[in-house]
Amino acid sequence: MLKLTILLKRNPELSHEDFLWSYRNDHAKLFSSLAVVQQEVRRYDQFHTLPVTMPGLPAPDYDGTAELWFDDIQSMFRVFTAEPYLNLVRPAEKKFLELPSCGFLISLRHRVI
Repeated sequence: MLKLTILLKRNPELSHEDFLWSYRNDHAKLFSSLAVVQQEVRRYDQFHTLPVTMPGLPAPDYDGTAELWFDDIQSMFRVFTAEPYLNLVRPAEKKFLELPSCGFLISLRHRVI
């Protein structure tokens, strides 16, 4: 299994709360409604940054993360190159995300504990 982790940076025109609302409600519903997503994504979890800092560490740089699990790299590419994703979801993402400031990690799991 392959995991895509996306470190999300909100559109600076939105408050953190407005970003979370849009991400949790609008984006989750739209993205999950696509047939290609239903066929290819094995798991999709959202994580919403809390207004908490760890002692001695800087404040978070990101407003949330997304974790998406796929069988392989080809299934991931099928989702993010599909016409419905490019025509419907990508334009909507630009309304609540600052895409150039987001981070993307494609990884394989190595369980430690």
